[in-house]
Amino acid sequence: SGPSKRVPRATAPLPSPQVSGIVLLAVGVWGRVSLAVYFSLLDEKATNVPFVLVGAGTVVVLLGTFGCFATCRGSTWMLKLYAMLLSLIFLIVLVAAIVGFVFRHEIKANFETNLNLALKNYNTTVDQHSDAVDTIQRTLHCCGVQNYTDWGKTEYFAQRGIPQSCCKSQDDYPEGDLKDLNKAKLKVFVDGCFFLVTSTMESKMSVVAGISFGIACFQLVGIFLACCLSRYITNNQYEMV
Repeated sequence: SGPSKRVPRATAPLPSPQVSGIVLLAVGVWGRVSLAVYFSLLDEKATNVPFVLVGAGTVVVLLGTFGCFATCRGSTWMLKLYAMLLSLIFLIVLVAAIVGFVFRHEIKANFETNLNLALKNYNTTVDQHSDAVDTIQRTLHCCGVQNYTDWGKTEYFAQRGIPQSCCKSQDDYPEGDLKDLNKAKLKVFVDGCFFLVTSTMESKMSVVAGISFGIACFQLVGIFLACCLSRYITNNQYEMV
């Protein structure tokens, strides 16, 4: 018999990237939901990392389907395209994680500025910033930015005193005491919210960044195997039978 091409049809399957895509998607959603109240007091550009992870996770799941199809077909150009697209997603996730880490101090400064502004404009209009301040003070058991006396500089304090969300007991908040900083000290949380919020955000963002880096490394394995499989198929297409 003469030389003929043999295209291998049964090839070793690539490690399913759908798993890493679903994990990225879940981490992005969790980060967005669990940090939503804090993100509402940040500039929009500082809250994009979870959205990047959600988008990347969705694309990786779709790419995983494409990669499985390319593997079953034994198509070298599909496998190369799959590896290139997966490399692009890897770089996007890596850059998003690095940007979040590098600019964490700017994010802190931005949050402190916006929290001070939210206190200054508190309840002058019903908006998400006032609601966010109440939620943060109630859930983290804190009051003000650095401490509870920050409220003494606000217009709201001059009219109604320290907000109810600062009170240790939601059933005991005499308005007269809340208008006096010395008396209020016994009724409200005295620690400021800034340190507690930034500590909480750093803790949760560290989880997001850690998992993202782990998934990125897992994607490198998929990229490497896709390239190896493509080369294997190319070499075997011209074997003599």
